[in-house]
Amino acid sequence: MKNFNCSCGQTLFFENTRCLACNQQVGFDSQTLEIYALSAVSPEYRLCKNSADYDVCNWIVSDPAADYCISCKLNQTVPNLVASHRRRWWKSLEYAKRRLIYSLLSLGLPIIGRDMDAFGLAFEFIEDKRTNPEVFEDHVNTGHDNGLITINIAEADRVSREISRQYTGELYRTLLGHFRHESGHYYFTRLVSNSEAINQFRELFGDERADYGSALEYYYTNKNTMVKNPELISHYAQAHPTEDWAEVWSHYLHMVDTLETAGRYQMPQGLTQKNNIDEMLLKWSELSLVLNSLNRSMGLEDAYPFVLSDLTLRKLRFVHGLICPS
Repeated sequence: MKNFNCSCGQTLFFENTRCLACNQQVGFDSQTLEIYALSAVSPEYRLCKNSADYDVCNWIVSDPAADYCISCKLNQTVPNLVASHRRRWWKSLEYAKRRLIYSLLSLGLPIIGRDMDAFGLAFEFIEDKRTNPEVFEDHVNTGHDNGLITINIAEADRVSREISRQYTGELYRTLLGHFRHESGHYYFTRLVSNSEAINQFRELFGDERADYGSALEYYYTNKNTMVKNPELISHYAQAHPTEDWAEVWSHYLHMVDTLETAGRYQMPQGLTQKNNIDEMLLKWSELSLVLNSLNRSMGLEDAYPFVLSDLTLRKLRFVHGLICPS
Protein backbone atom coordinates (compact mmCIF):
# COMPACT_ATOMS: atom_id res chain seq x y z
CA MET A 1 0.00 0.00 0.00
CA LYS A 2 1.38 3.37 -1.00
CA ASN A 3 1.00 6.60 0.91
CA PHE A 4 -0.53 9.68 -0.67
CA ASN A 5 -0.22 13.47 -0.55
CA CYS A 6 -2.75 16.22 -0.01
CA SER A 7 -2.75 19.23 -2.34
CA CYS A 8 -1.08 21.12 0.51
CA GLY A 9 1.80 18.62 0.51
CA GLN A 10 0.89 16.78 3.72
CA THR A 11 1.26 12.98 3.69
CA LEU A 12 -2.07 11.15 3.66
CA PHE A 13 -2.74 7.55 4.55
CA PHE A 14 -5.24 5.18 3.00
CA GLU A 15 -7.84 5.56 5.77
CA ASN A 16 -7.63 9.37 6.11
CA THR A 17 -10.86 11.35 5.78
CA ARG A 18 -9.27 14.75 6.45
CA CYS A 19 -5.85 16.28 6.01
CA LEU A 20 -4.35 16.90 9.44
CA ALA A 21 -2.45 19.92 8.14
CA CYS A 22 -5.04 21.93 6.17
CA ASN A 23 -8.21 20.20 7.43
CA GLN A 24 -9.56 19.62 3.92
CA GLN A 25 -11.93 16.70 3.49
CA VAL A 26 -10.23 14.01 1.41
CA GLY A 27 -11.34 10.86 -0.37
CA PHE A 28 -9.91 7.93 -2.31
CA ASP A 29 -10.64 7.74 -6.03
CA SER A 30 -10.83 4.09 -7.16
CA GLN A 31 -10.34 5.10 -10.81
CA THR A 32 -6.94 6.73 -10.31
CA LEU A 33 -5.99 4.94 -7.06
CA GLU A 34 -5.18 8.30 -5.49
CA ILE A 35 -6.48 10.36 -2.58
CA TYR A 36 -7.65 13.89 -3.33
CA ALA A 37 -8.95 16.86 -1.39
CA LEU A 38 -12.59 17.08 -2.45
CA SER A 39 -12.17 20.80 -3.07
CA ALA A 40 -9.58 19.97 -5.75
CA VAL A 41 -11.70 17.58 -7.83
CA SER A 42 -14.74 17.92 -10.04
CA PRO A 43 -17.81 19.33 -8.23
CA GLU A 44 -19.90 16.20 -8.90
CA TYR A 45 -17.38 14.07 -7.01
CA ARG A 46 -18.53 13.30 -3.49
CA LEU A 47 -17.89 10.83 -0.71
CA CYS A 48 -19.72 7.51 -0.56
CA LYS A 49 -23.08 7.54 1.23
CA ASN A 50 -21.58 5.25 3.90
CA SER A 51 -19.29 8.13 4.80
CA ALA A 52 -22.05 10.62 5.49
CA ASP A 53 -24.42 8.11 7.10
CA TYR A 54 -22.08 5.91 9.13
CA ASP A 55 -18.50 7.22 8.86
CA VAL A 56 -17.22 3.85 7.64
CA CYS A 57 -15.98 4.80 4.16
CA ASN A 58 -13.68 7.44 2.64
CA TRP A 59 -14.01 6.57 -1.06
CA ILE A 60 -15.17 8.97 -3.75
CA VAL A 61 -18.25 8.45 -5.95
CA SER A 62 -18.00 10.03 -9.39
CA ASP A 63 -21.14 8.59 -11.01
CA PRO A 64 -23.99 11.12 -10.55
CA ALA A 65 -26.51 8.24 -10.48
CA ALA A 66 -24.70 6.28 -7.74
CA ASP A 67 -24.80 6.68 -3.97
CA TYR A 68 -22.13 4.16 -3.06
CA CYS A 69 -18.51 3.67 -4.05
CA ILE A 70 -17.23 0.62 -5.92
CA SER A 71 -16.38 -1.09 -2.62
CA CYS A 72 -19.62 -0.41 -0.73
CA LYS A 73 -21.70 -1.33 -3.80
CA LEU A 74 -20.54 -4.90 -3.28
CA ASN A 75 -22.22 -5.15 0.14
CA GLN A 76 -25.22 -7.45 0.21
CA THR A 77 -25.74 -7.56 3.99
CA VAL A 78 -24.30 -5.32 6.70
CA PRO A 79 -24.61 -5.74 10.49
CA ASN A 80 -27.50 -4.47 12.55
CA LEU A 81 -26.05 -1.18 13.74
CA VAL A 82 -28.24 -0.54 16.77
CA ALA A 83 -25.46 -1.68 19.09
CA SER A 84 -22.41 0.62 18.96
CA HIS A 85 -19.91 -2.25 19.01
CA ARG A 86 -21.38 -3.64 15.79
CA ARG A 87 -20.79 -0.32 14.09
CA ARG A 88 -17.15 -0.50 15.23
CA TRP A 89 -16.90 -4.04 13.91
CA TRP A 90 -18.39 -3.00 10.58
CA LYS A 91 -15.94 -0.11 10.28
CA SER A 92 -13.05 -2.53 10.79
CA LEU A 93 -14.53 -4.89 8.20
CA GLU A 94 -14.84 -2.07 5.68
CA TYR A 95 -11.24 -0.98 6.31
CA ALA A 96 -10.04 -4.49 5.49
CA LYS A 97 -12.35 -4.87 2.49
CA ARG A 98 -11.19 -1.61 0.93
CA ARG A 99 -7.56 -2.73 1.24
CA LEU A 100 -8.51 -5.91 -0.61
CA ILE A 101 -10.34 -3.94 -3.31
CA TYR A 102 -7.35 -1.60 -3.66
CA SER A 103 -5.07 -4.59 -4.28
CA LEU A 104 -7.45 -6.10 -6.82
CA LEU A 105 -7.74 -2.79 -8.67
CA SER A 106 -3.99 -2.16 -8.63
CA LEU A 107 -3.41 -5.63 -10.09
CA GLY A 108 -5.98 -5.02 -12.83
CA LEU A 109 -8.24 -7.87 -11.70
CA PRO A 110 -11.90 -7.75 -12.75
CA ILE A 111 -14.35 -6.68 -10.05
CA ILE A 112 -17.82 -7.61 -11.27
CA GLY A 113 -20.68 -7.06 -8.84
CA ARG A 114 -24.07 -8.71 -8.69
CA ASP A 115 -25.63 -5.83 -10.57
CA MET A 116 -23.74 -7.16 -13.61
CA ASP A 117 -23.54 -10.91 -12.92
CA ALA A 118 -25.71 -13.22 -10.83
CA PHE A 119 -22.53 -14.86 -9.55
CA GLY A 120 -20.59 -11.61 -9.24
CA LEU A 121 -18.59 -10.57 -6.21
CA ALA A 122 -20.61 -9.65 -3.11
CA PHE A 123 -20.13 -9.50 0.65
CA GLU A 124 -22.32 -10.22 3.64
CA PHE A 125 -21.30 -9.37 7.19
CA ILE A 126 -23.48 -11.33 9.60
CA GLU A 127 -23.33 -12.92 13.04
CA ASP A 128 -24.74 -15.94 14.82
CA LYS A 129 -26.31 -16.73 18.17
CA ARG A 130 -22.93 -16.86 19.90
CA THR A 131 -22.73 -13.06 19.75
CA ASN A 132 -26.40 -12.20 19.21
CA PRO A 133 -29.11 -14.55 20.56
CA GLU A 134 -31.74 -12.68 18.53
CA VAL A 135 -30.50 -13.78 15.10
CA PHE A 136 -31.64 -16.92 13.29
CA GLU A 137 -28.25 -18.46 12.49
CA ASP A 138 -26.76 -20.84 15.06
CA HIS A 139 -23.33 -20.77 13.48
CA VAL A 140 -21.91 -18.53 10.74
CA ASN A 141 -18.70 -19.61 9.07
CA THR A 142 -16.53 -17.21 7.13
CA GLY A 143 -16.52 -18.54 3.59
CA HIS A 144 -17.33 -18.18 -0.11
CA ASP A 145 -20.26 -19.42 -2.18
CA ASN A 146 -20.62 -18.58 -5.89
CA GLY A 147 -19.15 -15.09 -5.52
CA LEU A 148 -20.71 -14.29 -2.13
CA ILE A 149 -18.10 -13.83 0.58
CA THR A 150 -19.46 -14.21 4.10
CA ILE A 151 -17.58 -12.82 7.09
CA ASN A 152 -18.76 -13.50 10.62
CA ILE A 153 -18.65 -10.01 12.14
CA ALA A 154 -17.26 -11.42 15.40
CA GLU A 155 -13.97 -11.72 13.49
CA ALA A 156 -13.75 -7.94 13.84
CA ASP A 157 -13.57 -8.33 17.62
CA ARG A 158 -9.89 -8.76 18.47
CA VAL A 159 -10.50 -10.91 21.53
CA SER A 160 -12.84 -13.29 19.69
CA ARG A 161 -10.46 -13.48 16.75
CA GLU A 162 -7.49 -14.30 18.99
CA ILE A 163 -9.48 -17.03 20.75
CA SER A 164 -10.33 -18.48 17.32
CA ARG A 165 -6.70 -18.22 16.24
CA GLN A 166 -5.52 -20.14 19.27
CA TYR A 167 -8.30 -22.73 18.99
CA THR A 168 -7.67 -23.40 15.30
CA GLY A 169 -3.90 -23.29 15.64
CA GLU A 170 -3.62 -20.75 12.83
CA LEU A 171 -0.34 -18.84 12.77
CA TYR A 172 -1.88 -15.86 11.03
CA ARG A 173 -5.50 -14.75 11.40
CA THR A 174 -6.54 -11.21 10.51
CA LEU A 175 -9.56 -9.56 8.93
CA LEU A 176 -7.52 -8.67 5.86
CA GLY A 177 -6.27 -12.25 5.70
CA HIS A 178 -9.87 -13.50 5.64
CA PHE A 179 -10.80 -11.15 2.80
CA ARG A 180 -7.76 -12.09 0.75
CA HIS A 181 -8.28 -15.83 1.30
CA GLU A 182 -11.96 -15.77 0.37
CA SER A 183 -11.28 -13.61 -2.67
CA GLY A 184 -9.04 -16.45 -3.84
CA HIS A 185 -12.06 -18.75 -4.08
CA TYR A 186 -13.87 -16.14 -6.17
CA TYR A 187 -10.96 -15.69 -8.57
CA PHE A 188 -10.48 -19.44 -8.86
CA THR A 189 -13.79 -19.52 -10.72
CA ARG A 190 -12.83 -16.46 -12.78
CA LEU A 191 -9.25 -17.36 -13.70
CA VAL A 192 -8.79 -21.12 -13.33
CA SER A 193 -11.77 -23.46 -13.22
CA ASN A 194 -13.02 -22.92 -16.77
CA SER A 195 -9.71 -22.10 -18.42
CA GLU A 196 -6.71 -23.86 -19.91
CA ALA A 197 -4.94 -23.27 -16.59
CA ILE A 198 -6.92 -26.02 -14.88
CA ASN A 199 -4.51 -28.78 -15.87
CA GLN A 200 -1.51 -26.92 -14.50
CA PHE A 201 -3.54 -26.18 -11.37
CA ARG A 202 -4.16 -29.88 -10.83
CA GLU A 203 -0.48 -30.67 -11.26
CA LEU A 204 0.44 -28.15 -8.56
CA PHE A 205 -2.47 -28.21 -6.13
CA GLY A 206 -4.31 -31.48 -6.75
CA ASP A 207 -7.72 -32.34 -8.14
CA GLU A 208 -10.28 -29.70 -7.16
CA ARG A 209 -13.07 -32.17 -8.02
CA ALA A 210 -12.41 -34.10 -4.79
CA ASP A 211 -15.52 -33.91 -2.59
CA TYR A 212 -15.19 -30.63 -0.72
CA GLY A 213 -17.55 -31.38 2.17
CA SER A 214 -15.94 -34.73 2.94
CA ALA A 215 -12.45 -33.22 2.72
CA LEU A 216 -13.25 -30.46 5.20
CA GLU A 217 -14.99 -32.88 7.56
CA TYR A 218 -11.91 -35.10 7.53
CA TYR A 219 -9.61 -32.11 8.08
CA TYR A 220 -11.49 -30.70 11.06
CA THR A 221 -11.89 -34.15 12.60
CA ASN A 222 -8.18 -34.88 12.37
CA LYS A 223 -6.46 -31.48 12.31
CA ASN A 224 -5.22 -31.70 15.91
CA THR A 225 -3.29 -34.88 15.16
CA MET A 226 -2.49 -34.12 11.52
CA VAL A 227 1.18 -33.38 10.92
CA LYS A 228 1.62 -30.33 8.69
CA ASN A 229 2.90 -31.11 5.24
CA PRO A 230 6.08 -28.97 4.95
CA GLU A 231 5.51 -28.60 1.21
CA LEU A 232 2.27 -26.66 1.79
CA ILE A 233 2.06 -23.03 2.80
CA SER A 234 -0.10 -23.58 5.88
CA HIS A 235 -1.75 -26.29 7.92
CA TYR A 236 -5.18 -25.39 6.52
CA ALA A 237 -3.88 -25.77 2.95
CA GLN A 238 -4.09 -29.53 3.55
CA ALA A 239 -7.87 -29.40 3.77
CA HIS A 240 -8.59 -29.38 0.02
CA PRO A 241 -6.85 -28.29 -3.22
CA THR A 242 -9.04 -25.20 -3.47
CA GLU A 243 -8.15 -24.22 0.11
CA ASP A 244 -4.48 -24.63 -0.75
CA TRP A 245 -5.07 -22.34 -3.74
CA ALA A 246 -6.88 -19.73 -1.60
CA GLU A 247 -4.04 -19.79 0.93
CA VAL A 248 -1.41 -19.28 -1.78
CA TRP A 249 -3.53 -16.57 -3.43
CA SER A 250 -3.86 -14.65 -0.16
CA HIS A 251 -0.12 -14.92 0.46
CA TYR A 252 0.53 -13.51 -3.00
CA LEU A 253 -1.63 -10.49 -2.11
CA HIS A 254 0.17 -10.17 1.25
CA MET A 255 3.45 -10.16 -0.61
CA VAL A 256 2.50 -7.65 -3.30
CA ASP A 257 0.93 -5.14 -0.92
CA THR A 258 3.71 -5.28 1.68
CA LEU A 259 6.44 -4.99 -0.96
CA GLU A 260 4.69 -1.94 -2.37
CA THR A 261 4.56 -0.38 1.10
CA ALA A 262 8.26 -1.04 1.64
CA GLY A 263 9.02 0.45 -1.78
CA ARG A 264 7.10 3.62 -0.97
CA TYR A 265 9.28 4.05 2.12
CA GLN A 266 12.34 3.55 -0.08
CA MET A 267 13.43 0.42 1.73
CA PRO A 268 15.98 -1.60 -0.28
CA GLN A 269 13.74 -4.66 0.17
CA GLY A 270 10.78 -2.81 -1.36
CA LEU A 271 9.41 -3.17 -4.85
CA THR A 272 7.71 -0.72 -7.16
CA GLN A 273 7.21 -2.98 -10.22
CA LYS A 274 4.83 -5.93 -9.98
CA ASN A 275 5.58 -7.74 -13.22
CA ASN A 276 8.86 -9.47 -12.26
CA ILE A 277 8.10 -12.54 -10.16
CA ASP A 278 11.77 -13.43 -9.68
CA GLU A 279 12.50 -10.04 -8.16
CA MET A 280 9.30 -10.16 -6.11
CA LEU A 281 10.18 -13.50 -4.52
CA LEU A 282 13.75 -12.40 -3.79
CA LYS A 283 12.62 -9.13 -2.25
CA TRP A 284 9.93 -10.92 -0.24
CA SER A 285 12.49 -13.30 1.22
CA GLU A 286 14.56 -10.31 2.34
CA LEU A 287 11.64 -8.22 3.57
CA SER A 288 9.91 -10.98 5.56
CA LEU A 289 13.19 -11.56 7.42
CA VAL A 290 13.34 -7.85 8.29
CA LEU A 291 9.70 -7.82 9.40
CA ASN A 292 10.16 -10.82 11.67
CA SER A 293 13.34 -9.39 13.16
CA LEU A 294 11.62 -6.07 13.88
CA ASN A 295 8.70 -7.83 15.55
CA ARG A 296 11.03 -9.90 17.70
CA SER A 297 12.80 -6.71 18.76
CA MET A 298 9.44 -5.44 20.00
CA GLY A 299 8.67 -8.70 21.81
CA LEU A 300 5.98 -9.64 19.29
CA GLU A 301 5.34 -12.81 17.33
CA ASP A 302 6.71 -13.07 13.82
CA ALA A 303 4.82 -10.92 11.33
CA TYR A 304 5.22 -13.64 8.67
CA PRO A 305 5.61 -17.02 10.39
CA PHE A 306 5.81 -19.10 7.21
CA VAL A 307 8.48 -20.98 5.28
CA LEU A 308 7.99 -21.09 1.52
CA SER A 309 8.90 -24.48 0.03
CA ASP A 310 9.96 -24.98 -3.58
CA LEU A 311 6.46 -26.24 -4.35
CA THR A 312 4.86 -23.18 -2.76
CA LEU A 313 7.17 -20.92 -4.77
CA ARG A 314 6.00 -22.68 -7.94
CA LYS A 315 2.41 -22.12 -6.89
CA LEU A 316 3.09 -18.41 -6.29
CA ARG A 317 4.59 -18.23 -9.77
CA PHE A 318 1.43 -19.86 -11.12
CA VAL A 319 -0.76 -17.24 -9.42
CA HIS A 320 1.48 -14.47 -10.72
CA GLY A 321 1.26 -15.85 -14.25
CA LEU A 322 -2.53 -15.70 -14.14
CA ILE A 323 -2.57 -12.11 -12.84
CA CYS A 324 0.36 -10.76 -14.87
CA PRO A 325 0.57 -12.89 -18.03
CA SER A 326 3.72 -12.21 -20.01
